[in-house]
Amino acid sequence: MAFHQVRFPLDVSLDARGGPERATDIVTLSSGREERNSRWLHSRRRYNAAYGIKSRADMQAVLGFFEERRGRFHSFLWRDALDHSSDGLQPLGTGDGVETQFQLVKRYGASFDPYDRPITKPIAGSVHLFVDGVDEPGFDIDQLSGIVTFDEAPEGGAVLTAQFEFDVPVRFDIDRLDVQLSNFDAAEIPSIPVIEVRE
Repeated sequence: MAFHQVRFPLDVSLDARGGPERATDIVTLSSGREERNSRWLHSRRRYNAAYGIKSRADMQAVLGFFEERRGRFHSFLWRDALDHSSDGLQPLGTGDGVETQFQLVKRYGASFDPYDRPITKPIAGSVHLFVDGVDEPGFDIDQLSGIVTFDEAPEGGAVLTAQFEFDVPVRFDIDRLDVQLSNFDAAEIPSIPVIEVRE
């Protein structure tokens, strides 16, 4: 298996349905109270690309993409129409005068219990870093991990932020496409599940 640095057909993914899921165990005690345990540190996204199929050409593009990925075998990039940018500045860390590498994250929520999602597939030309609010041009970005490396370590106490766009690493969650040609220029398929991967 391998990760293919190629994006699923954009016209189809923009009309797909899906979003994040969590894994929570809930045990109801004899008193009626609940004990809850979150099994995953990070959420995982699931999508159904079938909602984006509008024509025979769309289906042919997906068919070719599916075959090249060998079904579930190889992972690839997915553009989430709702959630593909930092939506402004995101926290990156605080300088200490030594550390040069920082993981891109997107923060969800406010001060109560915010969730920091690691961003591992940033779009290189979209990444902008700021040190104490000043644009920092001296850095490299690893597009396979989302780790940014400053040319020089930011000074101690410096507030580091980032702005970026990103894709989601995913794979197909099926090994079989069940396609029906509904008329000359239209194809229907009930489900094309896609699931986020952590590599």
